[in-house]
Amino acid sequence: MKVSIQTDAVEIENVSFYYGNQQILENISLQIPKGSFLGLVGPNGSGKSTLIKLVLGLLEPQQGEIRLFGEKTSKFRQWEKIGFVSQKANSFNTGFPATVFEVVSMGLYGKVGLFRFLNRKHKQLVRDAITQVGMEEFINKNIGELSGGQQQRVFIARALVSEPELLILDEPTVGVDAKSVRQFYDMLDHLNKEKGITLVMVTHDIGAMTDHVTDVACLNKTLHFHGNTADFEANQDLSTFYGHDVHLLTHNHSHGGH
Repeated sequence: MKVSIQTDAVEIENVSFYYGNQQILENISLQIPKGSFLGLVGPNGSGKSTLIKLVLGLLEPQQGEIRLFGEKTSKFRQWEKIGFVSQKANSFNTGFPATVFEVVSMGLYGKVGLFRFLNRKHKQLVRDAITQVGMEEFINKNIGELSGGQQQRVFIARALVSEPELLILDEPTVGVDAKSVRQFYDMLDHLNKEKGITLVMVTHDIGAMTDHVTDVACLNKTLHFHGNTADFEANQDLSTFYGHDVHLLTHNHSHGGH
């Protein structure tokens, strides 16, 4: 068995990014070790989504470089190792006539090809992914009949079906009720601790997040903080990151409350 000495799922090194003349990210360096669970936080417009797009190879940095499992993103070809659940998953067309099984099987198109039939092994992968997110009893239900929290689980199953080693989630709890959010975090804990999947989650939900993630990165154009959760919670100076008052439990996003 070949032993790999590569310990980071993602390495971001001196990355800067501009849209036109506007600088979005400035000299970001960040390592995300394999098996960790990183919460990526910061105010709106802080560059979080841009950083995710850079990691996913959808954008290229003007300065610096990003490596995935030791390979530069420009040369990286094993994209099935990376699952992504976008914020837009919540605005899915619920009238779309597809069952949970069919939606999750879409995550195999990269492996199987768009118009190929699924073989027995592929169908088992789909069932396994659905079971991992606790949605097996809904496998033949239409996606439109599910609650927001249930739909979000299905989209995570779709990302898991290609058996990724890294799962990136962009604001996954938006529009999901409190009970579903708790179950959702329990599921992420299971994927991280039991399955060993490296997780990166963009979130505004600082209070709930800190109970589950192993590390926190706070971004606002530059990287203001990167460390373990205990150090983040002990750091009372969050307001300087956000440019206005932030309280760890209420995390108001404006002076009018939220």
